[in-house]
Amino acid sequence: MLDIRRLYMLKTVAARGSITAAAQSLELSAGAVSQQLAALRHDVGVDLLRPDGRTVALTEAGRVLLEHADRILAAMEEAESAVAAVKGTVGATATLAALPSTVARIVAPALAALGSDHPQLAVTCLVTDQAQLRELALGTVDVVLGQRYHHLPETAPRGVQVSPLLDDPLLVVTAADGSDERPRALRELATHDLVVPPGTTDCGQAILRACHQAGFTPAARYVTADIAAQLALARAGLATALVPQTAIDPGTPGIRTAPIEDHPILRLLFAATRHTEATDPTTLAVVAALRAAARRDRTTHLPPA
Repeated sequence: MLDIRRLYMLKTVAARGSITAAAQSLELSAGAVSQQLAALRHDVGVDLLRPDGRTVALTEAGRVLLEHADRILAAMEEAESAVAAVKGTVGATATLAALPSTVARIVAPALAALGSDHPQLAVTCLVTDQAQLRELALGTVDVVLGQRYHHLPETAPRGVQVSPLLDDPLLVVTAADGSDERPRALRELATHDLVVPPGTTDCGQAILRACHQAGFTPAARYVTADIAAQLALARAGLATALVPQTAIDPGTPGIRTAPIEDHPILRLLFAATRHTEATDPTTLAVVAALRAAARRDRTTHLPPA
């Protein structure tokens, strides 16, 4: 009989691209992972992996086995969720992956509320903007607080359920100069020195697309994805920034914010979980806390999914 732990190791190696990377994510030694994969190869009697430059790739047999492994692992999670649903109680642990720009105004209030409502639940929070949904599909996190800019198609990995939280507009951020916070036309920024994220990022692409629609190419004087750096440059009067509203502390001194009136740039913040027929009370509690925090943070929000 095949060992489900070995099937999960095969899935992890296929996703990470190497035994070393898989071992790091599994918190095992590369030797231990290699040993388990060798045992799996012995069980099935055929090679499952082949060298591919500095990485490894699945053989045809490996691809076939992984397809079945995905269904087996999904069935195991369905069983666990079904039992949890019958119990009806929130569990003891959960792992949340969240964007840095959502921590102060959504994640922190949500975790505080969870601590009060479910004191037995210990939530580990991974603050990262890298490959969150892949980690969700691999099972290394239970809930993802992610984003999708509206210029991108709605896509999610197979087996992932997305629950919208709110539309988060980018605001024009400049140094505080005593002027009002009237809405700004994006085309007004054609003569500004801007600080923008790299064009390879979703936010950078969204800004570039909106500026083109407004009839100009932005003058990117500074390029950084670090929102704290963007706000510092705006506060110093060196550049104008375009920053998601949720990422800005309303009490931040020295800056002025204004909405964009003609070509709004929006990102959708969402909570994502692995799809199961039976709802796990633990992930449900985490998502509910995130949704409640998002509602409190904004008076205009999307209805619950």
